[in-house]
Amino acid sequence: MRIQVPPNCELTLGMTCVDKSEPGRTVWRMAADERFANPAGIVQGGFLGAMADSAMGSAAITFATAPGRRVFASNVEMKTSFLAAARVGSVLECTATIVSGGSRVAFAEAEVVDDQGRVVARASSTYLYTERT
Repeated sequence: MRIQVPPNCELTLGMTCVDKSEPGRTVWRMAADERFANPAGIVQGGFLGAMADSAMGSAAITFATAPGRRVFASNVEMKTSFLAAARVGSVLECTATIVSGGSRVAFAEAEVVDDQGRVVARASSTYLYTERT
């Protein structure tokens, strides 16, 4: 199987990884453009959840990779809390961190902030590792 990097979901959202220097932690950015607006003119929560999921999934991969180990990280559950409106036109940044884990599972948390430093969403998730062949 050929793995596309970056995956289509990140390309669709316009996400860019700005830091993955520390295993188990990634930082991503994306512009909140009008394609993501709900009828009230703010970013629809599903897009914030998708951003957090991609960031946490990539953090899980960086946490699991040991020399020679190749895995998929599958999200098995996720909770997202929306704390403030994410305004169209802002730049969002998501920091994801693995808070605990082992060889089969990782527990992740993410925080999404806007370009004014306001926390707009927090998420937590569990990822199950599957070996790639």
